[in-house]
Amino acid sequence: MKYVDYLIVGFGLAGMAFCDQLEQHNKSFFVIDTKDSAASRVAAGLINPVTLKRYTMPYKGEEQFDLAKAYFTRLNEKFGFPFMKELPVLKIFSSIEDQNNWFEATDKPVLNRFLNASLVKNNSLFIEAPLQLGEVKETSRIDIPALLDAYAHSLMSSDSLSFDQFNYDELVLKSDDSICYRDIKARRVVFAEGYGIKQNPFFNKLPLVGNKGEYLIIKAPDLRLSKALKASFFIIPLGDDLYKVGATFNWKDKDSVPTTEALEELLQKLNKVITCEYTLEAQQAGIRPTTGDRRPLIGVHPNYKQLVLLNGLGTRGTMMSPYLAKVLFEHLELGIPLDEEISISRFPKKF
Repeated sequence: MKYVDYLIVGFGLAGMAFCDQLEQHNKSFFVIDTKDSAASRVAAGLINPVTLKRYTMPYKGEEQFDLAKAYFTRLNEKFGFPFMKELPVLKIFSSIEDQNNWFEATDKPVLNRFLNASLVKNNSLFIEAPLQLGEVKETSRIDIPALLDAYAHSLMSSDSLSFDQFNYDELVLKSDDSICYRDIKARRVVFAEGYGIKQNPFFNKLPLVGNKGEYLIIKAPDLRLSKALKASFFIIPLGDDLYKVGATFNWKDKDSVPTTEALEELLQKLNKVITCEYTLEAQQAGIRPTTGDRRPLIGVHPNYKQLVLLNGLGTRGTMMSPYLAKVLFEHLELGIPLDEEISISRFPKKF
């Protein structure tokens, strides 16, 4: 029998961030992950603290941002590889009104740290931006697949990770408030499964609806972007003349299969923004773990104290995951209450 403090089910952005919390506090753990097409591996990986559609700051946005930068910087150092790289974001204004809203936002104390009040001239022959560009400062991009692979490799080398399908029928809840799963005994199990929660009999009634997002990978040698572009979608430079374009938002489909509809939508938007030639290299899809109120789902099951949830990161999982992992750990180990707006306790009738 293997004895650990925590069993973690799922190793995307949420599961990885919680592993890091446990390692930082010398807690033992074991991870089980299916290594399927998780939304984390499809995500754009941008750490951008400002919602650029309405020029607002998301829940605990600045705190999340600072924690995320520190967290990914530390992982860069831990693995000796630049998974996080600075990547400014340039906003393409959709109208004069949009541009005016930008200027108003730069005067707000909560936003002026991140929004440059001086517009950036569009010097590219291949980008349609007649109203100039707004620059978002301090933004970065994370190479999420490479980071997940590096972290997983380190866990496998210490026999702390198994790639396998978790079988809920084999989970045994003990009278001492511990759990047993096959040859593992743990104080708690943390479910960080993303949309996989729909198969979890303990938490599947919670209102995680899921949102399918699709991206394109294009090759455009003439585009030569060193910064990300944001219109109604993103164009993100990946290096070697490759760019990630997206994403779509589909509330109906609940699979990770790329669609013709998303392809046509993204190409139509892209062709309005860039005028150079490009080739389509790939199309990706994943299900974001999104909730109806756009807030996370974290906390302890009201009936089984050894069962814990870390989910509902939605479209901002890259920036949000270190913060949520931290507050969940402090809740479990130090008894610090969770904010009601992110706790599963706000849905008492779903258990």
